[in-house]
Amino acid sequence: MTTTFKTVLFIALVLSANLINAAEPALTEVEIIKFKFLPQEITIKAGDKVRWINKEKRQYHNVWFEQLGEPEPDYLFPGDSYERVFKETGSFPYRCGPHPEMTGMVHVK
Repeated sequence: MTTTFKTVLFIALVLSANLINAAEPALTEVEIIKFKFLPQEITIKAGDKVRWINKEKRQYHNVWFEQLGEPEPDYLFPGDSYERVFKETGSFPYRCGPHPEMTGMVHVK
């Protein structure tokens, strides 16, 4: 292999790695604990992902975007998680179906 070919190959590999990393959405985690979503309100960029994790010891919950007209989702038992990628901008309120006093908000810029 010539030095020029090695250089071009190296540059191509670096650019490819950067493109792969750029395609990965940013991740924000929300804990479900003590009958709360923590943090209760988050702001992310369009294309980012949110992961809700049930950190309760015995209690089930869910993450329901009821105002979007979605059916109530399955429960998240302790240790379970749910992920969602937000492609559109806007504000998206959600709540826990079994515990309607538990509410949260995702703002997408």
